Amino acid sequence: MSDEVAAGHVRVRMDVSYDGSEFSGWAKQASGRRTVQGEIEDALRTVTRSGGTNYELTVAGRTDAGVHARGQVAHVDLPEEVWAEHQEKLLKRMAGRLPKDVRIWALSEAPSGFNARFSAMWRRYAYRVTDNPGGVDPLLRGHVLWHDWPLDVDAMNEAARGLLGEYDFAAYCKKREGATTIRTLQELRLERGSDGVITATVRADAFCHNMVRSLIGALLFVGDGHRGADWPAKVLAAGVRDSAVHVVRPHGLTLEEVGYPADELLAARNKEARNRRTLPGAVCC
Repeated sequence: MSDEVAAGHVRVRMDVSYDGSEFSGWAKQASGRRTVQGEIEDALRTVTRSGGTNYELTVAGRTDAGVHARGQVAHVDLPEEVWAEHQEKLLKRMAGRLPKDVRIWALSEAPSGFNARFSAMWRRYAYRVTDNPGGVDPLLRGHVLWHDWPLDVDAMNEAARGLLGEYDFAAYCKKREGATTIRTLQELRLERGSDGVITATVRADAFCHNMVRSLIGALLFVGDGHRGADWPAKVLAAGVRDSAVHVVRPHGLTLEEVGYPADELLAARNKEARNRRTLPGAVCC
């Protein structure tokens, strides 16, 4: 599949953050609900005085309703004359037009071969939870989950190690027609901070729908003693959804960072990421 920028256009990278509390996710919806993509595209159309022209964004990871982002990346293809006219003041003008719960921190002409989604090597999320018997700090309540059982972080980390690697994560994903659930989980670890908040760092080449929140749900069951440390890996090996794996609430989840290869490797990564994956030894239909 070709991803050439159309003649007369410039691909622009956007580095974005947002508080997802009042958004129905990243992606535009036919229902007209408020979304991050919708807000940015509307603002871009307004500040560039583009009338009815729609500049559609491509994003590294489409977040669900209520999920936050600190290091989201998107791209948009703009006509050369629009970019030339507005690039010097576009960032500041977007800041003046966007609502306060979404910010663009950088706008730059993307290198050749760059695609915000397909060029990405990995995405890193953080999920934050506290087991403080008094609940969540009111100033953090929109970003930290309260779990009302004491949590054993060492047991959770032991369980997490059994999930690392390339697997079919169907047991932890909401399946979508025609989409693979094979992913490479590169990092999954938890650390309790001095404030008592436990931060789970989750990094993979990509994530399928509900994967992070399902993994955290399984680890919480281990941490509070309801399941043994080997249980999440057994669920993974079974390959089917387990009713005991709860999809935790979205507000504890933040997309922290997206990683890309060196500029000269972007096009190759773009092509590689579009290939449908199978596990070693898997037999095709």
